[in-house]
Amino acid sequence: LPVACFLPRSSSRVQLLVAAPSSQLMAGPLLLPLIAHGWLAAPRAPPLPAMCSRRGGAAVMVDAFVLDRLREMRKVHDELGAQLEDPAVQANVEEMLRVSRERSKLDSTVEALAEWESLEQRLEEGKELFNEEDAELREMARAEIREVEEAMEALDGRLKLLLLPTDPNDDKNVMFEIRAGTGGDEAAIWANDLLSLYSRYAQSQGWQSRVVSASDSDAGGVRDATLEIKGESVYSKLKFEAGVHRVQRVPATETQGRVHTSTATVAIMPEVDEVAVEIKPGDIEMHAARSGGAGGQNVNKVETAIDLTHKPTGIRLFVTQERSQLKNKELALQMLRAKLYQMQVEEQQAAVASQRKMQVGTGSRSEKIRTYNYKDSRCTDHRLGSNFALDGVLTGQIEPIIQQCIALDEQERLKELGLDQ
Repeated sequence: LPVACFLPRSSSRVQLLVAAPSSQLMAGPLLLPLIAHGWLAAPRAPPLPAMCSRRGGAAVMVDAFVLDRLREMRKVHDELGAQLEDPAVQANVEEMLRVSRERSKLDSTVEALAEWESLEQRLEEGKELFNEEDAELREMARAEIREVEEAMEALDGRLKLLLLPTDPNDDKNVMFEIRAGTGGDEAAIWANDLLSLYSRYAQSQGWQSRVVSASDSDAGGVRDATLEIKGESVYSKLKFEAGVHRVQRVPATETQGRVHTSTATVAIMPEVDEVAVEIKPGDIEMHAARSGGAGGQNVNKVETAIDLTHKPTGIRLFVTQERSQLKNKELALQMLRAKLYQMQVEEQQAAVASQRKMQVGTGSRSEKIRTYNYKDSRCTDHRLGSNFALDGVLTGQIEPIIQQCIALDEQERLKELGLDQ
């Protein structure tokens, strides 16, 4: 049965609270006399679900600035679509491919924005339905509003990430350089271990990798090595591996069982088109040389290797990977372009003095990013402040580390834009 309670509000007003089990009809007889005398004001509807009032309401969860920028990106997407219909663009294959690539980069942004706008419309419809007198309709509206707000909250983060500018090098292949650091022969052995680690990781990602240059160490490792890695979005992941990699372990040559600390340096250089970096012929000193080493009729007989020096920077490359002098020359110039481009990028980044923790793609030689501790079977990433199982990391299972680095970088960039709230 319904229960009624009169609460005094003033000398001329009272508040009537009616609690009925489920049906409004059972409370109706209590209200009819009051309505007949004109004493009953319009009943107050229950409040909207709690989520609706958070942060000013789900409909304003995304800042107006974010939505405006996303709509501008959608406008660019539409304009690029119109260009694809232009006969002049269709007649130029290269231009058509360029426009198609640019438009496809915005596809996910347009789809996410359309999803947000659809949720906004559903939210407004739910609010209108909630104002209906029917209790069942209001309960349906309550459930709909809660479901929509949860979806909008999840989409909120995605929309902000889509607003972040993309690195123009993310889709490029890379020259992956590993150099032995402090630690003598043990550092060279460690550099060789890293070479194996990243070769395995590249294989796990479906990328193609090959050693294009290497200088062996007498102890069995490598003083330096360069991998060419090709595949989908190679630079977007490997750019987080640039820096100093420190190892703490007992070397095979250590007779006292003491733990040694050695380092190796990793530098990531995106492949560069010829037009992006100008190399003057007078700045290059190039000689043919014999490859050296074992195997093959050409070895030590035909001068197929290329010894290239870039005089302004002092960069020297000795390339022996290919079996013809012409191909080794092309490869040496490709490696030189990548190195010069990376130097330009580092100079630009130093000029703006970015304070971001990740220092994406700087390849800074002084930045110790990771420690590999054999005694404790632990790999520590100092940027993340997290530990990982060493055995898995050494076999190339570094995808979880890279994904966490990507997430941290996104958070840092959102803070720079003031969108981290």
